[in-house]
Amino acid sequence: MEANYKGILPKNFSVNEKYSIMLFIKQGSNAETYRIKGNDGKLYFLKLFNYAKLHRSAFDEENNLLEIEFLKKIQHENIVSYKDSGELICDGKKFGYLILNFIAGETLEERISREPFGNFYDIQQIILDVLNGLCYLHQLPEPIIHNEITPQNIMLDLSGDIPKAILIDFGYARSFHQSTKSYNKVGLNLNYVASECFNGLYSSQSDLYSVGAVMYQMLFNRPPWFKDISKFQADRTNAEEFILEERSKSLSFKGLLADFLGYDETINLILKKALSQDIEDRFPNASEFIHALNGEIEVEDIDKVRKVKSEDKTEKTIKPQKVKGKGFDAVAGLDDLKKEMKKSVIDILQNPEKAERYGAKLPNGMILYGPPGCGKTFFAKHFAEEVGYNFLLITPSSLKSRYVNASQENIAKMFEDAEKNAPTIIFIDEINELLPNRDGEVHEMAKSAVNEMLAQMDRTGEKGIFIIGATNYPDMIDPAMLRSGRLEKKFYLPPPDFSLRKALFEMSLGQRKKVLDFGIDYDLLSNLTENYVSSDIEAIVNEATSIAMADDSRITMQLLEKVIKSFVPFPKEELRKYQNIKAKMDGVIIEKKNDRPRVGF
Repeated sequence: MEANYKGILPKNFSVNEKYSIMLFIKQGSNAETYRIKGNDGKLYFLKLFNYAKLHRSAFDEENNLLEIEFLKKIQHENIVSYKDSGELICDGKKFGYLILNFIAGETLEERISREPFGNFYDIQQIILDVLNGLCYLHQLPEPIIHNEITPQNIMLDLSGDIPKAILIDFGYARSFHQSTKSYNKVGLNLNYVASECFNGLYSSQSDLYSVGAVMYQMLFNRPPWFKDISKFQADRTNAEEFILEERSKSLSFKGLLADFLGYDETINLILKKALSQDIEDRFPNASEFIHALNGEIEVEDIDKVRKVKSEDKTEKTIKPQKVKGKGFDAVAGLDDLKKEMKKSVIDILQNPEKAERYGAKLPNGMILYGPPGCGKTFFAKHFAEEVGYNFLLITPSSLKSRYVNASQENIAKMFEDAEKNAPTIIFIDEINELLPNRDGEVHEMAKSAVNEMLAQMDRTGEKGIFIIGATNYPDMIDPAMLRSGRLEKKFYLPPPDFSLRKALFEMSLGQRKKVLDFGIDYDLLSNLTENYVSSDIEAIVNEATSIAMADDSRITMQLLEKVIKSFVPFPKEELRKYQNIKAKMDGVIIEKKNDRPRVGF
């Protein structure tokens, strides 16, 4: 044992006099894992980080390790749980460490190598556990993308009667709203990485692709489209191209390990959907993947879906739709934003002769930014209603492509369709994902997409096209897009203040007058929901409505207060980040106070 011991920390090494090293487990590219024993007599895992080997994207703005910061906030039965963290000195060098609660079991990779699965139900349960963990991560107020779902990073807890899958190793995990340059593929097993990630576009659906790859391996004893890429270790670009070429072939279902009990052709349809190279054909979220595995929804054959789309080329782009509704009357508060839109856009459109006489021109576009859930998409939709424009809702995934020049072609086609159906509002959600700063570490295809957008936005106002971009991080957008003549109007949508929260409750509950109890205290409701975002208030009212309906009772103040307690307000530290972003967008210089020493770079 001693002769084969390879860890940096020697056996019996004391970690801050609270834990003792028992056993070296494994060596990663930038961290080591140990089994340790605490002074409380319990077993734990210790992950030791070599700061110098970590990529810059592994740290947040305060130089804290993201993996540690994420796990401090996470609590879920299918995710490894945090115990402690800190720094230690060994041989005169400083290391970071993370201590996790011990899992009595083995990795899924070890289980696959040791013995093939005998029935599909065991495979299904493990995949459902993984998806439940991802469902939790992806639905957090600040969603987390794991980015490294592999058999090696799924532990099977064997302490109970039924093995329970637990996600481990968050070294590559990133917030969904981080810049795409924060996606670091160095050290990842590319056989489990979704194709769009090769271009720096990662999302919750990228995690779902990886789950599909793991599920496929459990059935066929190899990842889908598996190829040995060890010869490309020094040339990652060629490795990615080699993998993409292989993935252009149809998915094979030959070589099933055994006649699995519970396996049928429906499983093939699920795998095809999860492993689709087109993100638009993949499961939209972990919840739908779960419903499919449980047989609660029917899964279409995506090959047939693609055939229909190829026969009808009009399906390739989303046509602008005329939206009808109450316009700004449906939007509580945001009076300053409404006035600005009326002055800058609506009055010009509704009084073209007067606008021409004064030489007033329609701006090309605007940016709505702020924390998630504060009504950016909601406002854009009702603005389209107010002004009478056609409305085109776009996501980055619908425009970005892994193929050279395809993104530019999709962008050009979007503007062509918008002009044909003018006047049109093009609303682009998470626009920073589509138009990242070209000075950062972005793929050449992303730079080409920015260049195409810049070219297409030339005099869009004159063509009857108005662009609204929504983002949580406007500082990550290429600066050229924010200059005069492009997305020149910038508006911050913060969490609603007291009066707006009150108005939101009054508007939402007012639609339920027939079942609303007497004595609703709207001032108290507003006080109880400080730092809650607009979507939280809507969700609170919806939840209270569902409970009252199930109980055949009225929506009472007591019920609303109970429901509010089950929701978590927007974290204050996250809100400070958005306030700093607003100051930066407004040109205010903020002096950052950071006493923590810089490490590793």
